[in-house]
Amino acid sequence: MARVLILLGDAAEELDSMYPIFRLREAGHEAVVTAPTTRPVRLVIHDFEPGCDAYTEKPGRLLPVDLAFADVAPADYDALVIPGGRAPEYIRIDPHVARIVPHFFEQDLPVGTICHGPQVPAALGLLEGRTTAAYPPLKTDVEQAGATYKDAPDVVDGNMVSCRGWPDLPLWSRAFLALL
Repeated sequence: MARVLILLGDAAEELDSMYPIFRLREAGHEAVVTAPTTRPVRLVIHDFEPGCDAYTEKPGRLLPVDLAFADVAPADYDALVIPGGRAPEYIRIDPHVARIVPHFFEQDLPVGTICHGPQVPAALGLLEGRTTAAYPPLKTDVEQAGATYKDAPDVVDGNMVSCRGWPDLPLWSRAFLALL
């Protein structure tokens, strides 16, 4: 079975994070959580409420971390998942993330991005010429990174599977597991 690296940080969206971890483990794969440090990350819950133009954010659960970004040897993993939430906004500038993420693209290994997850490969110049889904307000960011935005729940472009957010996770999971 595959060893899948889950790239997280504080303010990662709870469903975007927990659903893939549980689904991968349920399918017999190893899901390894990595973050800037080994302390548990504080997840958040994003939801949509009537009368609010943007999503709302509430505190979520703590999620244990298996290893820090600095300790990741990318060659030890068969795939990568980058959940959404606000974590991608700041982990994308971490020098270890800049070392980890390109490996999966260069080796044509499965990469899954959820919601705001494409912000990480976009910041590293890895979306050029690709087609990806993302949280819809990121359409302009994705296009400025040289990618084509597709508004769909399970966009597959070679080794990359993306979706718009947690409501798409069942279809995203099927597509990602098919790549493994």
